[in-house]
Amino acid sequence: MTYDDLIPVIRRLALEAGDKIMEIYNSDDFDVKVKSDDSPVTEADEAADALISAGLRAAFPDILLVTEEQAASHSAKGDTFLIVDPLDGTKEFIHRRGDFTVNIALVENGTPTRGVVYAPAKGRMFYTQADGQSVEESGALDKDQAGATTPITVSNADNSALMVVASKSHRDQATDDYINKYSVKDSKSAGSSLKFCLVATGEADIYPRVGRTMEWDTAAGHAVLAGAGGKVVRFDTHEPLIYGKDGYANPFFIAYAPGVELKEA
Repeated sequence: MTYDDLIPVIRRLALEAGDKIMEIYNSDDFDVKVKSDDSPVTEADEAADALISAGLRAAFPDILLVTEEQAASHSAKGDTFLIVDPLDGTKEFIHRRGDFTVNIALVENGTPTRGVVYAPAKGRMFYTQADGQSVEESGALDKDQAGATTPITVSNADNSALMVVASKSHRDQATDDYINKYSVKDSKSAGSSLKFCLVATGEADIYPRVGRTMEWDTAAGHAVLAGAGGKVVRFDTHEPLIYGKDGYANPFFIAYAPGVELKEA
């Protein structure tokens, strides 16, 4: 598998999954279940997962696949793997707030190197090109032919007046306490992996996450941010966030533009 092979496939699958998700999102009603970890799952999560998983396995049968909705994949281990969150921001989906995304990423040697984040309700698509540069695609978002793309890059922010983005569904006092260590120009809330993308485009400068996430929640956004010149580090040590951990659970982390001088936790 080459990056030139990978990018058109994950882009197309994200768009196809987005269509399936929006079909359910725009229906009069949809089923919501509760998983063993007390997180919600809908028929849209499951339908998108089935579509993406089938497409990835057909295109790249020799690459390990880890996906949120298939518990059997959570014990798999490998240096190189595809990782999927078919509908990140399920709570935003349930409450019809629009801040949900389709996430597909490639991880190599502990680092997300390529990925796509698609927000179907907002019509925004971000991905890494084969050369590693992250772009936002505009236009019709045709499944078979990529449209016009704009390279994205993080802000030139310093610590004098930062734009902060934080979780819409999981913001808490610990997050606010950390944000208050900075000189903040303004802050905004966003759901799902869109927060990474807002830092990647320079619409925000820093995204601290003091709360539980899994690698499938963050890998695609991490790849997009890295391809725009940003960084993602552990909250406690400021060392790079590594993937392929046992159980695929993340520590707390900070995603940011490199001009930001990080404060201690």
